[in-house]
Amino acid sequence: MISVSNISYFIGGRALYENASMFIKPKDKIGLIGLNGRGKSTLLKIINGELKLDAGSVSKSGDCTIGFLNQDLLSYQTEDSILTVAMGAFKEVVDIEREMEHVIKTLETEYSDALVEKLSKLQEKYDHLDGYTIQSKAEEVLEGIGFATADLHRPLKQFSGGWRMRVMLSKLLLEKPSLLMLDEPTNHLDLPSIEWVENYLRSYEGAVMIVSHDRTFIDNVVSKIVDVTQQQLITYEGNYSFYLEEKELRQEIQQGAYENQQQKIKQTERFIERFRSKATKARQVQSRVKALERMDLVEEVVDDTAAVNFKFKFNQQPGRFIVTLKDVSKAYGPLEILKHTSISIERGDKIALIGANGKGKSTLLRILSNTEPVDGERIMGFNVIQAFFAQHQLESLHLENEILEELKQAGSGKSEQELRGVLGCFLFSDEDVFKKIKVLSGGEKSRVALAKTLISEANFLLLDEPTNHLDFISENILIQALQQYLGSFVVVSHNRHFVSQIANKIWYIEDKQIKEYPGTYDEYEYWRKKNEASGLKKVEPPKAQKKADEPKPKQTHTPSVDAKLKMLEKDLKKAEDLVTQLEGRKASIEQALATPEVFSNVEKLKSTQADFKKVQEDLAQANKKWEALAEEIDQISAP
Repeated sequence: MISVSNISYFIGGRALYENASMFIKPKDKIGLIGLNGRGKSTLLKIINGELKLDAGSVSKSGDCTIGFLNQDLLSYQTEDSILTVAMGAFKEVVDIEREMEHVIKTLETEYSDALVEKLSKLQEKYDHLDGYTIQSKAEEVLEGIGFATADLHRPLKQFSGGWRMRVMLSKLLLEKPSLLMLDEPTNHLDLPSIEWVENYLRSYEGAVMIVSHDRTFIDNVVSKIVDVTQQQLITYEGNYSFYLEEKELRQEIQQGAYENQQQKIKQTERFIERFRSKATKARQVQSRVKALERMDLVEEVVDDTAAVNFKFKFNQQPGRFIVTLKDVSKAYGPLEILKHTSISIERGDKIALIGANGKGKSTLLRILSNTEPVDGERIMGFNVIQAFFAQHQLESLHLENEILEELKQAGSGKSEQELRGVLGCFLFSDEDVFKKIKVLSGGEKSRVALAKTLISEANFLLLDEPTNHLDFISENILIQALQQYLGSFVVVSHNRHFVSQIANKIWYIEDKQIKEYPGTYDEYEYWRKKNEASGLKKVEPPKAQKKADEPKPKQTHTPSVDAKLKMLEKDLKKAEDLVTQLEGRKASIEQALATPEVFSNVEKLKSTQADFKKVQEDLAQANKKWEALAEEIDQISAP
């Protein structure tokens, strides 16, 4: 259907593609993947005819049509209703309908057999094109993708960019082109809409090519992966999970071939160098020189994976309860978001807040962060230090700052070497750390903002759609960071793979109540689908098992309780000071153990090791006492 043959495309002196090729067959479901900046969106524009190639060609069959959803469509505005915009997919049918209306109006005053015959032919053609069903088809797609029935007749210009993108996606789905190209279609969709689009695309009659950083979406839709790497297009038959396995196998083979070839090259170069000046070996030397020149070089495998190799630490341990919402209500005029709902976050909770857009997820994050006024009580726990990440915070980055300077100003107290280590984990290495913020892509800015959030030494994180604009590798880095993070967090995300890797509790908003499922996302999905299969669409999630010895929280404070609370807080401060002192002592001994004068002297080494063991025991006891005091304070303070 479409052949991409030996294409080369340069931006300045940098090659995005060089002699790259691929084929698109009818009904292919292709996932286009690769690191940000490798040229995925550029390839879609090349296939769509928007960009001129430096070499090579793109050819397509005569009856091939292309529909292209890209981020530029966010700016499209009109006074037409979203239903009218979506029905623009049926241009021929709409034109016939308008002509029929004109003929009928003319017949009211100028009746003639010719007009009646014309109307009859128009009606026959209209019926043949299923004209009487186009509105219901458009309504079905719009509602499937998340619009309420009442919204269908509202003007497009009244909707935000993300919702406008949904309308344009609906129009493309209704047009049913031979090739449907989608650039990050899930960025503006909530979970129910993503699942609906997945089902639609799986049964789509034409070919589909998708650029997406949503691993689960790609896995569920595509049957072929095209990897954009090293200026080439490498095709894998299978979904993303198959691609990961197959790529690892291919890379092992390629790396082996590369190492064997490098060894052969070194041997040949040694022979040439050794016998270059000997006349009797001149012919053999020349033969080997020509062999080297003709050799097709095997590329060394570039490792696209990245691992986080440091711990995100914070100095202050929080108490048992992080935040408690008690009898909370929130409304915007007549629109009620929450109504008399209560819930608590405990130390160690890793919560994913999921669900459809418009239910109040971002509002709930702002309530938790105390940046949104609310009716009811929001009780912050003891020693809680919070940090908030949202996409709009990218705008607060200082554009003239270099990346390293931006992290220095975050106030974490980390040394330049430590900050370089953090940036290395977020794929900013060597000279990259001196790039100015203003030259970074959206994904790179997200990585900088996330790094700033994670080094803040907060023990409670609030993250709103942190994986937007992140490629697979950057997403994997964030997953590892949050898996290692010792604090508590609440994450709003529609990325199912991401959520399944980091959450130990699931929150969702239903009937204006905050509901909690006490388990992982995979467990939640199994529970939800099981209930839906049984016809139980709304059922209370199971309660978390309480510890047998867990005491009931106090309901009221008396003056004596307040006095005890003050005394306990005083004791906690002393315990905290002791922990800090012992940690400093431990660090000093560790440093001493690494010096030559200690490890080379048997007596000093034994004595220092004994000191180290003692300080470890004392520190463990001090931490245990701190935990006990913090627990007691929580039990008294709990609502």
